[in-house]
Amino acid sequence: MVPYMWGTSGLLYNADTISAEEASSWACLFDPKNQGKILMKDHYWDVYNMAVIWGYNSEIKAGNRSRYDVANAHTDEDIAMAEKQIKLLKPNLAGWEADYGKEMMTKGEIWLNYAWSGDAVWAIEEAADVNVNLNFSVPLEGSNIWFDGWVIPKYAQNTKAASYFLNFLCMPENVLRNMDISGYCSAVATPEILEAQIDSSLTETVNLNYFFGPGNDSLLVNPIQYPDSAVVERCVLLHDFLDKNDEVLEMWSRAKGDSLNMGIIILIVGFVALISFVVVYRKLKKKRGKRKK
Repeated sequence: MVPYMWGTSGLLYNADTISAEEASSWACLFDPKNQGKILMKDHYWDVYNMAVIWGYNSEIKAGNRSRYDVANAHTDEDIAMAEKQIKLLKPNLAGWEADYGKEMMTKGEIWLNYAWSGDAVWAIEEAADVNVNLNFSVPLEGSNIWFDGWVIPKYAQNTKAASYFLNFLCMPENVLRNMDISGYCSAVATPEILEAQIDSSLTETVNLNYFFGPGNDSLLVNPIQYPDSAVVERCVLLHDFLDKNDEVLEMWSRAKGDSLNMGIIILIVGFVALISFVVVYRKLKKKRGKRKK
């Protein structure tokens, strides 16, 4: 496999309605004052991780369990904890989204969105053009690091062309283009890329020794696209649920679907009432027609 882009998961937030201190903790997702102003990522891996890290926060802080353990052990108790936390935050949600959350944030209609770092970079830049003040946080309780990769299937008929394509994507000039258009961070770490990412207009430095090597602990780069080592240290890499996958999916279905948003309920009731009215009206109309005959 050839790594492509990588990043973190966290909170994209409206800095005019949510303070940096509030956004530094997953607790803001459960705060009643934010009810109806939160969009949650419709992605069970990320949400599961957030839910168990928050649910077991006291145990993690006490040193009884690690973030890695609660995120990847997938015991029955862990799955139950994830379900409990998801159900607790659900009353606050305006909805679940797979991709449109960042656009809703740029319009100022939503205050908080569980987001991936690259989407946050894009949204912050777009929002600035319409005077919406957005920012991004990886909560102190911890989150996850993820990466996308390319593979050549074993049944591929033209592996040579596929290899050329992957080499093309890894060329520094093409890496920079892809990073610029997507907001995400490339797995390629050449001196040319580092030089292009330096932004002298920034004031806070980022420690990227873990990525670009020793001597790169005070760089002026976008800290959302290239998270500081302190942020990386509180993130975990998520593994497959393996034999627990079906159980997690069943939990996910229950947690998301055991109660409906009030607006959806009203819409369904209204639709049923309208159908009932039409049916009754047609029956009455037929009866009147028969009487006239």
